[in-house]
Amino acid sequence: MTMKHSLIEWDEGWNSIQKRMNKLNRVIEGLSETPFDAEDFMMLYTTIYNMCTQPPPHDYCQRLYDKYKETIEQHITLKGWPSLAEKHEEFMLQEFVKSWERHKVRVRRMSHCFFFLARHFIPSRSLTNLEEVGLNCFRELNLRARVAAFSLIDRERKGERIDRGLLKNVMGIIVEIGTKKMDAYKEDIEAHLIKSTGEYYSRKASSWIAEESYMDYMVKAELCLRRERNIVSHYLHSSSEKKLVEKVEHELFEPLANAFKQKVSLEVKALVQQATDEASSNQDFNGAYGMQEHVLVRNILELHTNLGAELLAAFCDNLLKNDGNEKLSDEAAEDTLEKVAKLVSYMRSKDLFIEFYKKRLIPRLLFDRSSNLEHEKSFVTNLKQKLGGTFLTSRIDKMVEDMKWTQDNKTSFSEYLHSNPNVNPGLDFTVTVLTTGLWPSYKPFNLNLPAEMKNCVEAFEGFYETKTKCRKLNWINSLGTCCINSNFESKTIELVVSSCQAALLLLFSDADRLSYSEIFTQLNLDHDDLVQTLYSLSYGKYKILLKEPNTKNISPNDSFEFNSKFTGRMKRIKIPHLPLYERRR
Repeated sequence: MTMKHSLIEWDEGWNSIQKRMNKLNRVIEGLSETPFDAEDFMMLYTTIYNMCTQPPPHDYCQRLYDKYKETIEQHITLKGWPSLAEKHEEFMLQEFVKSWERHKVRVRRMSHCFFFLARHFIPSRSLTNLEEVGLNCFRELNLRARVAAFSLIDRERKGERIDRGLLKNVMGIIVEIGTKKMDAYKEDIEAHLIKSTGEYYSRKASSWIAEESYMDYMVKAELCLRRERNIVSHYLHSSSEKKLVEKVEHELFEPLANAFKQKVSLEVKALVQQATDEASSNQDFNGAYGMQEHVLVRNILELHTNLGAELLAAFCDNLLKNDGNEKLSDEAAEDTLEKVAKLVSYMRSKDLFIEFYKKRLIPRLLFDRSSNLEHEKSFVTNLKQKLGGTFLTSRIDKMVEDMKWTQDNKTSFSEYLHSNPNVNPGLDFTVTVLTTGLWPSYKPFNLNLPAEMKNCVEAFEGFYETKTKCRKLNWINSLGTCCINSNFESKTIELVVSSCQAALLLLFSDADRLSYSEIFTQLNLDHDDLVQTLYSLSYGKYKILLKEPNTKNISPNDSFEFNSKFTGRMKRIKIPHLPLYERRR
């Protein structure tokens, strides 16, 4: 048995549909006190279903499909546009996000009511599906939102604080509305942002060149590049970083390069003209004047040579140290270093470069500041090849070899301790072995090591004897670094200290208070070295020890107490303590 329904005329059916759709819109907008319940949904769904399944000419599928689109467009025109037009920038974007969330709910619920169209009519006619129709209707609001979003980015560039979370949501919506997400991102966001960014920095460049010195200009340009990378990381796709940065570099550096080129050209022309005028006015240059000119030119060339060698060494240091500004991939770093080595081979002041390079190499290797030991080795090898393996590179080559030996023997030393548990001190420690004569001279002193450190020294000496019996180890305690877990009242903090600082702090494990004389006797340090060590722990940035009396100078009559009430925000603190050879300078 089948139930037949009476034919529904268009006006009657559409009025019924429109009435319930208006109620649905009021509920979504939060304007209705009564909910859009299951009965409302079934009545709306049934009416649409019946109007779609009636025999021709009362089959209203096409008209209902057109009305669906018209209804959504009408709602956006009457509600969406006015609500955005009343607000500006950040407030407008907040309303844009709210409108989008309501629009998604509206399209989803209306699509359920028009399900028969989606299931049967639309596929048979190859029409755009209902969800896509809803997106297309909202897409017109994209342009206004995009302009406001870019305006917000410009405000951030000027130093204002903006709602980054809101901006990220807006960018996500613009992409979501797009037909293909990445295509929409590239066309609706990336392309327009790069264009507006170029225009923004083009104006800045014109202003800065007229007002700022070259140095101040470069500082501002560097800050701009950092800011643009920051913008990408917060609300843009990572693929945009290279394009955006290249655009900023082009707009900022090309005008600077042109201005600099013009300035140099004018100055050179002026110098040439001056020389020409002087030559024509005085054809008889005497010997003295010629000699002065020769000395001047020689001094200029010498200054340029020295400066070039030092700058190139500084560039290498920046590239090779772990906290340098240059962050390159392994392949890019190797390629850059190879080019530097080739450049050095053409320099007249190769020996100067090696000296400057060595000065920066030493702290990188000794204080674990090198980002990659393989890069260090590779660069020295390139220098040897380019310079013909001369004595110039032999010293730095052996320095890197010392570090390589230490690195290669870490595993062997661990195996030695595992095989000889009776000599294992139970502490994690590493020893760096340096060849005498290669490295700077460090002040030797007979520090009385605590038992824990003595055990480490004896363990390594036993291991070293298994490697060679022809060499003697001289321990440089001034270069040692220790990690100590110190128990303060608030919490336990790991202190990174020098060997001298560690030996001094360990004295307070057995005593809360010690006099200067007691510390002096137990550590066996010179007065100057002990004063420096005590000062770093009691008057530095972190006051681990309390001094009595509380004066700036340290004297033999003072006493010291462990500061158990010390507090710090970090769980790990590095206590500054300059190596003794640096302090002497």
